[in-house]
Amino acid sequence: MKNILITGGAGFIGSNFVHYIFKITEDYYVINLDKLTYAGNPENLAGIGEKFPDRYKFIHGDICDNELIEKIFDEYNPDYVVNFAAESHVDRSILYPNLFIETNVLGASTLLNIAKKKWINDFESKRFLQVGTDEVYGTLPEDNPEIKFTEQTPIQPHSPYSASKASADLLVQAYFDTYQFPSLITRCSNNYGPYQFPEKLIPLMINNAVNNKELPVYGDGKNIRDWLFVEDHCDGIFTVLMNGKIGEVYNIGGNNEIKNIDIVKNILGYLNKPETLIKYVTDRLGHDRRYSIDASKIKTELGWEPKYKFEEQIKFTIDWYLNNKKWMDDVISGDYQKYYNLMYGNR
Repeated sequence: MKNILITGGAGFIGSNFVHYIFKITEDYYVINLDKLTYAGNPENLAGIGEKFPDRYKFIHGDICDNELIEKIFDEYNPDYVVNFAAESHVDRSILYPNLFIETNVLGASTLLNIAKKKWINDFESKRFLQVGTDEVYGTLPEDNPEIKFTEQTPIQPHSPYSASKASADLLVQAYFDTYQFPSLITRCSNNYGPYQFPEKLIPLMINNAVNNKELPVYGDGKNIRDWLFVEDHCDGIFTVLMNGKIGEVYNIGGNNEIKNIDIVKNILGYLNKPETLIKYVTDRLGHDRRYSIDASKIKTELGWEPKYKFEEQIKFTIDWYLNNKKWMDDVISGDYQKYYNLMYGNR
């Protein structure tokens, strides 16, 4: 049995990846390290420890904690590391950029340093995968849909969040170039699905619509994103982890370019709520206009492509939040409510 260290495994994508691992295989022992900040929710993994007591270990801790990371490597000697741990919301990065530098850059550096130290004599059997984002590429023109982000697109981040993620990617790439460290990088488009913290567009709009609250939409709402169902993303990550070429970057996209305002109207229509709930608010600082992923490399080289259709999975996603009202109510409190009021309360 192989040991896989998943950092940030109580967050949105990380917890879905943990569920995915237990769904598809019995070959891995999962060590889940998470700091449990506001977006890291143990309820995302309720029952996993009881169901798989011999294959799962949760550790509450920070990837910046050098002593803890070294102890984990000494005790579990992970064969694979998948780094999801990150501050991830652009709006929060504008308010608190230092938090993003600390976790996203210094945290990645800590993981890399200790993994290199512990794996130095056994690089061939190890793999370190950095989970990145298409936001590091910057923005694309709206009037030329043929232009998409490829792995060769120059990095041009426009927010503290994307700059911190780009920095982490460059560190990971430098470790491969300098030490032949067994690293891989994935960059995904916008994810949607269960367990997403309701600061992000889709769960935020669902929650507000259900409660007949205004739906805050930045600018004119015509920013375009490529949407990827989270389980497709998890499948892509696992494919790269197992079969990707060391030192390479792989884009993972859903081939679903949709304007934000159309997402919002889709949700309102499904919930039979009026579009008068939409409130256009002052645009986000440095707001990228369009993202679009070219995922031909992972398709051609590794045979991966998304399985799910947006039209079906957006309905599944809305229903999931409707059927998990307690989960939503539990996270709509405390620090999140203060943050929401700060971002939208005075607009």
